[in-house]
Amino acid sequence: MMDMNRELYEDIVLDHNRNPRNYPKHPEGTNCSAHGFNPYCGDDFKVYLKVDNDIIVDIGFEGGGCAISTASASMMTEAVIGKRVEDVENLFQAVHNMLTSEDVDLKENDSILMEKLSILTSVKEYPMRVKCATLAWHTMHAALHDKKDTVCTE
Repeated sequence: MMDMNRELYEDIVLDHNRNPRNYPKHPEGTNCSAHGFNPYCGDDFKVYLKVDNDIIVDIGFEGGGCAISTASASMMTEAVIGKRVEDVENLFQAVHNMLTSEDVDLKENDSILMEKLSILTSVKEYPMRVKCATLAWHTMHAALHDKKDTVCTE
């Protein structure tokens, strides 16, 4: 079973790394953006959001990084587009908790989406890679809060 999970993880990460969704993309009408950098492996992304009536109507990212950070950014863009900002904030917290702690309490309405994103939990085996998997999520969160400082994973 563990080999099947690892194989699925590798397939999904490789697919999102080779064919990242919403990349490279700077949506027209972007009104939120932030820059994120991981000094440990050189991941460097800019996340762009177009928020209208408290809904993320478009999202994209540019830059470069390792396979895990690119895949995570790609998966993030698919997960948040069309969602209310409040729901995206809850999703950000759920993903962060899922990747950084052992006890995760998923809300019932997040369970299907979280199940798709749970493939990223394999990075827990490699603690330095957790920073790769969370960089885009922290950058998106900073964009929603209009933070101008570069998000850094240190």
